[in-house]
Amino acid sequence: MSSPTFTFGNGFAPTGTPAPATSPAPVAADDIVETTTRDFVRDVIDASKDRPVLVDFWADWCGPCKQLTPIIEKVVRDAKGKVRLVKMNIDDHPEVAGQLGIQSIPAVIAFVKGRAVDGFMGAQPESQVRQFIERVAGPMGPTETETLIAAGQEALAAGTPEAAADAFLAVLDREPDSLPAIAGLVRALTAAGQLEDARTVLGRVPDLKANDTAIAGARAELELAERAASVGDTEALARQVAADPADHQARFDLAEALAVKGDRQAAVDHLVEIVRRERGWNDEAARKQLVKLFEAWGMTDPSTLYGRRKLSSVLFS
Repeated sequence: MSSPTFTFGNGFAPTGTPAPATSPAPVAADDIVETTTRDFVRDVIDASKDRPVLVDFWADWCGPCKQLTPIIEKVVRDAKGKVRLVKMNIDDHPEVAGQLGIQSIPAVIAFVKGRAVDGFMGAQPESQVRQFIERVAGPMGPTETETLIAAGQEALAAGTPEAAADAFLAVLDREPDSLPAIAGLVRALTAAGQLEDARTVLGRVPDLKANDTAIAGARAELELAERAASVGDTEALARQVAADPADHQARFDLAEALAVKGDRQAAVDHLVEIVRRERGWNDEAARKQLVKLFEAWGMTDPSTLYGRRKLSSVLFS
């Protein structure tokens, strides 16, 4: 049965029809609004009796305001209705900002039950804006990006790389530099047998981010698949090992092939057996390969924990 072939947009694959862009999470019509001095009581004071309202004081000439706008709007969308964002241009409507003593923008003031309860000034990173909103509106739960990443990882674990790729690409439509999504896409391509495309995606990661844990794990998995593609049939290798248990190269090749096929425990057992028989063989290749497998699978994966226990029992017995 041949593996499915994917086509990707976002500049993450060399060929193919671009994947359709994914729209941001829907936002209710009154979750993000502009207000005026006349409507401030209705849009903010009265509305804050039902849910917290954030007032973003801004101006067209304000550079930091332009930095903050997409961030705070994204987090408000992620809040899924728990909070309202009201924007007020202080050049057009200076009275309220003056009454509140605002002297620098951007300034964000949170209103709850008709009263100003918290606020911040200046452009802030998404993590801090999220923390601010959670202080006034309570825990938000996972973001849409986090939900998509989790869905992609679940699809990979279920053996459906096409569904995984769709989830990771949906993240990359919004956040092209998301390392977890890039790593997930590399894993999906690897699982589908599209090793050249996986290598291309991996090559787009900046050098400064190349050692990120997620990227390193995806790279290790890809390298394993590339190596296994050249080692031949597992049944033939198994017969070769059975005929000569001291044939470490055949056992090593068999372990790599088994790991790619998903038989992780058997792969670990063969590599540990090489270490038990001759730890220094080929410059400790078996032990080093185990370390690569652990990196590819993740440090908390059950197969990694099993392998560490098996390896320790041999090294320290």
